[in-house]
Amino acid sequence: MAEPRRCPWPLGNEQMVRYHDTEWGVPLHRDRKHFEFMVLDSFQAGLSWAIILKKRAGFRRALSGFDPAKVARYGPRQVARLLRDESIVRNRQKIAATISNARQFLAVQQEFGSFDRYVWQFTGGRPKVNRWRSLSQLPARSAESDAMSKALIERGFRFCGSTICYAYMQAAGMVNDHLVTCFRYRELKRRC
Repeated sequence: MAEPRRCPWPLGNEQMVRYHDTEWGVPLHRDRKHFEFMVLDSFQAGLSWAIILKKRAGFRRALSGFDPAKVARYGPRQVARLLRDESIVRNRQKIAATISNARQFLAVQQEFGSFDRYVWQFTGGRPKVNRWRSLSQLPARSAESDAMSKALIERGFRFCGSTICYAYMQAAGMVNDHLVTCFRYRELKRRC
């Protein structure tokens, strides 16, 4: 059986292909998964997504299964443990931001009933479906990611610039940035 036609960015890396084929761009509506993608995208800043995916299981173990309520209670002892953990990216600023962001995430849940309800407002409650034909057309940010970044920063979130927010929106399916020639583009477009 012939391989389906995919976006070119994951090719050559089995883990990236699996992520592309099963997760990237799928509209997400579970708060814990939103927190996971926010954490992973903030740790990706300055690194490749392949490195973050390779360390994803380590992050899951180290960060209490991406439970924001548990991460929000981390103190100096947990920070020291994370800085020694070779299974994750050991960056003091990103670790501190993750703990702080967990607290802000819980505040958003409290105010809006769920983080999902809050975050989807930036795309009007539906995925934004783009029609890119080449990777060179994909933007690094958008008006929606600019607005999300500004709103999150005003709420005290860190490591959430517009580029990080756009990557998060792609991962969480708020934006369909699969190329129109990719088999996932059509599959996900049908879900909108």
